[in-house]
Amino acid sequence: MNIAVLLKQTFDTEAKIEIAGGAINKKGVGLIVNPYDEYAVEEALKLKEKNGGEVTIISVGADTPDAMRQALAMGADKAISVEDPALEGGDEYTTAVVLAKAVSTIPYDLILAGWREGSAQVAVRVAEELGLPHINVVTKLDVDGGKATATRDIEGGNEIVEVPVPAVITAQKGLNEPRYPSMKGIMQAKKKPIQKLSLGDLGLSADQVAAKVKVQSYFLPSAKAAGKMIAGEAPQAAAELARLLREEANAI
Repeated sequence: MNIAVLLKQTFDTEAKIEIAGGAINKKGVGLIVNPYDEYAVEEALKLKEKNGGEVTIISVGADTPDAMRQALAMGADKAISVEDPALEGGDEYTTAVVLAKAVSTIPYDLILAGWREGSAQVAVRVAEELGLPHINVVTKLDVDGGKATATRDIEGGNEIVEVPVPAVITAQKGLNEPRYPSMKGIMQAKKKPIQKLSLGDLGLSADQVAAKVKVQSYFLPSAKAAGKMIAGEAPQAAAELARLLREEANAI
């Protein structure tokens, strides 16, 4: 079974985000594999161990080598990195079109990704680009006999969905417990290939992947005002509370 895993590198979940001049200040911020993508890598490795085949990591952008090497150290076989100056400032549409083209360069039976990479759009967009069925926020997966059967989160419970493969599956927390790379795996990862492709290599032009959405600026929400204590006896305090809710909070 040949499996492609879509991988993103993101800020460390414990990093302090700073905004400067309407943009995110990335200086000194640690980068890690998107946690949901780690579940996708682990699930791909488990399926490979069960069925044989090959796991290929695919990412977009020149800032992902550490994340890709970590996935290779976990046990993935090879990686593809799409890097091109024209991708700077791209949006989810850009990323999905490029990933779909990159996936199309290799044989695959299944595509795995984390369900959320920021806006939770990219993986399902890739499925649409490739004309494949997809199952989102999966917590249990079984692939057998040309079909994938998955348990996925829904509001208030779970549902079981079955689709033919190839398909796109996105991983949710609880699907598995990602392994730590061993020292042997880390050393082997240094020798595993990372193929670098440009837009031209994929037959794409800058106009074809131009962003549909542009972020104008980032800003932090205003600090919340301190709470108010209402003194006095119950009837007077209740009346004052009602006045504040009506006149200041506009809640009633």
